[in-house]
Amino acid sequence: MLLTIGIIFFLYVLTKVYISTMEIGFIAKAKQDPAVILEPSNYIKAANYKIASERMTMLSTLVEYVVFMFWIGFGLKWLENVIQMQDQTLRSVVYVLAFIVIGYLFSLPFDLYKTFVLDKKFGFSNMTAKLYIIDTLKSMAMTIVFGGAVIWGIVKIMQSVDNWWLWGFVFVFAIILVINMIYPTLIAPIFNKFSPLQDDDLNEAIQKLLKTVGLKSDGVFTIDASKRDNRLNAYFGGLGKSKRVVLFDTLIQKLNKPELLAVLGHELGHYKHKDIFKNIIMMGLLMFMIFYIFGHLPDALFSAVGIAKTPHSIIAMILIFAPIVSFFFMPLFGMVSRSNEFGADEFGAKSQDAVSLANALQKLANENKSFPKSHPLYIFFYYTHPPLVERLKRLGMKVDG
Repeated sequence: MLLTIGIIFFLYVLTKVYISTMEIGFIAKAKQDPAVILEPSNYIKAANYKIASERMTMLSTLVEYVVFMFWIGFGLKWLENVIQMQDQTLRSVVYVLAFIVIGYLFSLPFDLYKTFVLDKKFGFSNMTAKLYIIDTLKSMAMTIVFGGAVIWGIVKIMQSVDNWWLWGFVFVFAIILVINMIYPTLIAPIFNKFSPLQDDDLNEAIQKLLKTVGLKSDGVFTIDASKRDNRLNAYFGGLGKSKRVVLFDTLIQKLNKPELLAVLGHELGHYKHKDIFKNIIMMGLLMFMIFYIFGHLPDALFSAVGIAKTPHSIIAMILIFAPIVSFFFMPLFGMVSRSNEFGADEFGAKSQDAVSLANALQKLANENKSFPKSHPLYIFFYYTHPPLVERLKRLGMKVDG
């Protein structure tokens, strides 16, 4: 049994490393070509950033395999022996939280390197050590309080009903929906300062844009994203017909009004085509599959690892193996998502004009240093958006490459 799961995880790691290797070779060759979409200096910088990021991803994947071997080899058993409590529910909650914290510590060096070395080198990160520590402490506190509450709920379900996997899925899926609803108003403000948009003309134009698809806004806000990062972004927060429009301060600085409205029109296209609900359904199906699989794990698996089949050991197994299930379903989700993006681009172009959207996409690529080319295998597994060259061509722009 241990040999079988070891081979499965090894194949997962090997696949990820192979894809990264192919992507690095492709980008290294493509960066020698004449620049497309990006300015020549940004084209080279974007290629170098992509190669450096992918090398870090390869190393983190190898570490992921080491961590897997640690947990399966003796880590789960060791944690079982260390955490001893009379209250079995509390013991399970502490066990899973400790498992999550240890996993975070393994990934911490990569996050630190990306934030303070790689992203600083390429001009993205504005993060300070103080802000990083504050963000980390806030995240840990939320994980312990709210994550602990969710774990407690799952454990109680496991202890109460035989088909726990079904009710566990319903419980977790409902929690995810609630988080999506409250994120822009209750969670995001913990990390960023939200300010009402001061540009009355732009505000009025955004409100008119929302009305075209039957949405009303709870407000248009800007956030101080630049205190952490220079990348551009915007999003609609919440579910249902009421949305909070959130614009990164970096986006307002770099895009003009028609370009910004075209980007928001693209996002509204997702709402108009019900892409958000399609994504929720697909995510729900994946979660259902994961809960079903791990709700029927054989006792022999736990015996092979040397631990009892308990609520917390089952949750640990889910956390260890769910990334594999998700990874091999990513191509399906990616294909659907890329199709949805083309539809949203078409809607965004109609809501403003194709030239404004194309200009906005090119500015986003230049400012975010997004390399416009990628290996087909990498696109197949990882891309949720079509390559920018394809998007611009669909918008009627002439693009070489």
